[in-house]
Amino acid sequence: MAAALDRSFAALSDPTRRAIVSRLARGPARVTDVAARFPITLNAVSKHLKVLERAGLLRRRRAGREHHLELRAAPLREIARWTSRYERFWNEKLDALGAFLEEEN
Repeated sequence: MAAALDRSFAALSDPTRRAIVSRLARGPARVTDVAARFPITLNAVSKHLKVLERAGLLRRRRAGREHHLELRAAPLREIARWTSRYERFWNEKLDALGAFLEEEN
């Protein structure tokens, strides 16, 4: 699982790939439609898509010459689970800080 989480974080470290994930969160799309949104070549977008595919964040389906992309939620759920542990940590720290400040007043 750690390796999968590492691949997901590495894939999402790039702003173009995060934008692709945001676009696919609204629903499936053709590669050409996704690529049209970026000021980079189709080849560059394809490289970003391959990184997302290797991380398991998207699924590609071919229909003739067209490639359709769909976001896969499982890796995003794993990221959410991992980060939720730290959210609880910070919430506890902030609650303690709030209690301390209330005692001081």
